[in-house]
Amino acid sequence: MGIAVKLPDGKVLELAGGATIRDAAAAIGARLAKDAVAGKVNGEVRDIRTPLKDGDTLSIITRQMPEGLNVLRHSAAHIMADAVQRLFPGTKVTFGPATETGFYYDFDKPGGFQMEDLEKIEAEMAKIIAADHAFQRVEISRDEAIRLFQEKGETFKVEHIGNIPKDEAITIFRHGDWVDLCEGPHIPSTGWIKAFKLTALAGAYWRGDERNPMLSRVYGSAFFDQESLDKFLVQQEEAKRRDHRKLGRELGLFSTVEEIGAGLVLWHPKGALVRKLIEDFWREEHLKNGYQIVYTPHVGKADLWKQSGHLENYKENMYAPMVLDNADYFCKPMNCPFHIHIFKDARRSYRELPVRYCELGAVYRYERSGVLHGLMRVRGFTQDDAHIFVQPEKLEEEVVGALKFCMFFLRAFGFTGFDAYVATRPEKAIGEQSAWDAATAALRKACEAAGLNPMLDEGGGAFYGPKIDVKIKDAIGRAWQLSTIQVDFNLPERFNLEYTGKDNAAHRPYMVHRAMLGSLERFFGILVEHYAGAFPAWLAPEQVRILPITERNLDYCQELAHHLRSFGVRVELDSSNEKLGQKIRVAEQSKIPLMVIVGDKDQTAGGGSLREHGKGDRGFLPREALIEEIKRSAARPS
Repeated sequence: MGIAVKLPDGKVLELAGGATIRDAAAAIGARLAKDAVAGKVNGEVRDIRTPLKDGDTLSIITRQMPEGLNVLRHSAAHIMADAVQRLFPGTKVTFGPATETGFYYDFDKPGGFQMEDLEKIEAEMAKIIAADHAFQRVEISRDEAIRLFQEKGETFKVEHIGNIPKDEAITIFRHGDWVDLCEGPHIPSTGWIKAFKLTALAGAYWRGDERNPMLSRVYGSAFFDQESLDKFLVQQEEAKRRDHRKLGRELGLFSTVEEIGAGLVLWHPKGALVRKLIEDFWREEHLKNGYQIVYTPHVGKADLWKQSGHLENYKENMYAPMVLDNADYFCKPMNCPFHIHIFKDARRSYRELPVRYCELGAVYRYERSGVLHGLMRVRGFTQDDAHIFVQPEKLEEEVVGALKFCMFFLRAFGFTGFDAYVATRPEKAIGEQSAWDAATAALRKACEAAGLNPMLDEGGGAFYGPKIDVKIKDAIGRAWQLSTIQVDFNLPERFNLEYTGKDNAAHRPYMVHRAMLGSLERFFGILVEHYAGAFPAWLAPEQVRILPITERNLDYCQELAHHLRSFGVRVELDSSNEKLGQKIRVAEQSKIPLMVIVGDKDQTAGGGSLREHGKGDRGFLPREALIEEIKRSAARPS
């Protein structure tokens, strides 16, 4: 008996009973069959050998897709763990996921690893890859799984099995003689890995909790071809040079201090000034685009977080409550419930919609110490947040405007490469299918209207609505997820939001969560790395440094600096006794965008010699031309 599966374009594919994802790919075309790595069945990523059922929805995951690379890298993590246990008997394994840049695996090994161990592990991995062992998925009972891993002495696996919900199937994956507790999916065989490299060592607590044992983490990366790996390794070296933590110290932008607490940021004057410039731009542009600025408290009562669902679904990421007036108060992990209550404070008519609230709101999330990373992952941060309350029939128009606004904003900071993803309804979701279909179509049209060709993230939406994610490409080609536009069918129901329609009846608005930058801290870190600390002149804390060649030029330089400051230019004067060459070196190391060199000839001619960071001398300019060029270079984008 045959089966029919639905493809992403809506077409139905007829297959023989028992057909697998690989069979489906072959039926679509030989090229697709060659590139197929796995498949997404009803929104869930599955092994390519997975049998299909009548009525399934299917999309093929290929080598060219991020999900395909994730499957390869997760498989490489298994191969690495196999190699480690061959070389170092007695080592216990935990888990090894794929990451944005590769993979890692955490091990319990007495004495940990040394960097020289990585070459040995790579050599052993190469043997496993050359053997081309098939990855085999096996579903076993809970008792079988516990017995299997107890016999192997894998105490971490046994502990994890105890945390798997009773109604979930337990699966293991084998390649050769090695077996791991794993949901998969994996590549068909170990020989699919053509290029890999182990890159770093680190420590990590079991389950990210500092109360648990410290484990040894081995990082690596893998690709379908050597050329991609070579490019990645060059990129990684450049990323080290641009590391925002290193540059943050060198340029005096920010710090984190153990005495204050991990993941809590101190903004130094220069970094704080850049942040202010970003915030000023953010607020001014939001006001121009019809948003209303609001401010909300840092804490809220437990009942608020119960109603929003955060205590039920997000409590492990929230700080412990404070007791005030016999009630529990929690530091806010998000701003949404506060914005909702501002909306609810008055009766709303359809004539008022859409209502757009925005806030740079401080939020607090309990991130495990093992995942904290400079400004990229912190515990207290400022969320670039907006919530839009809109009539359902106006959703598309509103999302188009929000996405175009996001693109304008990101381009203003120098980003030009973008990828958009539309995440669709997951298997478990609330809301009518018709509402999901309409909202998803609106998101896709919004991407097209903004000049983006969106990729479909099948089943990747939250349970409460579909979303658009926008990833930017930085100066060295790395992707960073920044802007999100998320439709929410859930919170309007939980908080009983209403507006009065044209028919004088009560209607439920849609709610749209919109972030352009994510957190200011993370965005600042990305900016530092994108520009390697050399901010464009409009963002630089010090835009111009004036370098007098001799003391005779000091008075003229002070007057020039004063004149530039009257135009709002951020200018400093190097009045030290150092020689000009040293003054230039210091300014270059400090990444000052513009320098004005003034000697006797420049002063007599009534101007100065302009120099640009990283580009060198631009020659003498008369005073008025010099000032106009500096003003032009220092101007904020519009």
